[in-house]
Amino acid sequence: MLVLVALIVGIVATGFGLAVLLPPEVSAWPTWQGGVFLFSGLVLLAGAAAGAWRGLKAYLPVQRGGGLVSFFTEERQRRRGPRVVALGGGTGLATLLRGLKEYTNNITAIVTVTDTGGSSGRLREELGVLPPGDIRNCLVALADTEPLMERLFQHRFTAGTGLAGHSFGNLFLVTMSEVVGDFELAIKETSRVLAVRGQVLPSTLTSTTLEAEYADGSRARGETNIVRPGQTIRRLTLDPPDSRPLPEALEAIAQADLIVLGPGSLYTSVIPNLLVQGIAEAIRKSRALKVYVANLMTQPGETDRYTAADHVRALIEHGGEGIVEWVLVNNERAAPEVLARYREEGAEPVKVSRRALARYRVRLKEAPLLSQDSVARHDPDKLARALLELLAQAR
Repeated sequence: MLVLVALIVGIVATGFGLAVLLPPEVSAWPTWQGGVFLFSGLVLLAGAAAGAWRGLKAYLPVQRGGGLVSFFTEERQRRRGPRVVALGGGTGLATLLRGLKEYTNNITAIVTVTDTGGSSGRLREELGVLPPGDIRNCLVALADTEPLMERLFQHRFTAGTGLAGHSFGNLFLVTMSEVVGDFELAIKETSRVLAVRGQVLPSTLTSTTLEAEYADGSRARGETNIVRPGQTIRRLTLDPPDSRPLPEALEAIAQADLIVLGPGSLYTSVIPNLLVQGIAEAIRKSRALKVYVANLMTQPGETDRYTAADHVRALIEHGGEGIVEWVLVNNERAAPEVLARYREEGAEPVKVSRRALARYRVRLKEAPLLSQDSVARHDPDKLARALLELLAQAR
């Protein structure tokens, strides 16, 4: 309010001061009074501008370089950044998006919607909606909002009959869907609320269920049921098999400079997107650079003893030849205590062999991608930089 008052008074005072420039017979002010008005007006205008900038900074994201010039320069660079399509789900896709948004605004996240567990599974079963959890994670990862808003959307209730276990963001998306009458539109409206850079799209608007066939011929239905220790997944399918993607997803894939698969659970986050009719074909036809980000660790009951080449084999079996051109792998070693904890859970680092990958006509890129904490996971910025460097190299 004070800034507005200073601005108005400054403009009026400056106007009075400039009146001294008029001919003496027209001007109503002596020269010295006009000078006082002019000086006072300019001081007030400068103060109002400084106050407005201080207020604006409170709503601007923190920039690495700092300052107004840096903000607009980096924003311009992001607007002109490469067009990236990232497919997956879970925390892996959110990690990737968190890093990419610092370098480009032209991001499309295509998110799997086969989740049947936790809050998402309960909402899906009780309300007949698409599972919102992975979509919520991606929206928050791409958001350009204050930390409090992120904490709000990720908040999970710990008490309350029927409420415990649900996240606020999931409930917000479901409520928005009922208000606007459409889940896709609900995602777009929520994107505006969170000031999302890029767009988040479900891989399909059809309610689909994941089914798995194992090497011994047995089958399982539902995402939370297909992870079975000691079993090897031979094939994944969707029910219904004719689920269709959003036109915006196919358009984004066709126009992309870079298409990224993973990181994330191979059979429950990445491959389900390729089973939606038209998506795998669109990726194969795209002229974009196609990169698979290999997981750091194997996942018990899903990718036991899988090498990077085994991951690629599964992608090709479900998505066809040409679904991936490069494999990006981490070449940093996690701390011994971290690896020991994973071994107790039945997980181990994903092994890499150039010769094995060459059999599938894919190329290998190694880079330091590990986050320096107590969990073996990718660092968002390291991952984004490695992918964009690979894109620049390929160009």
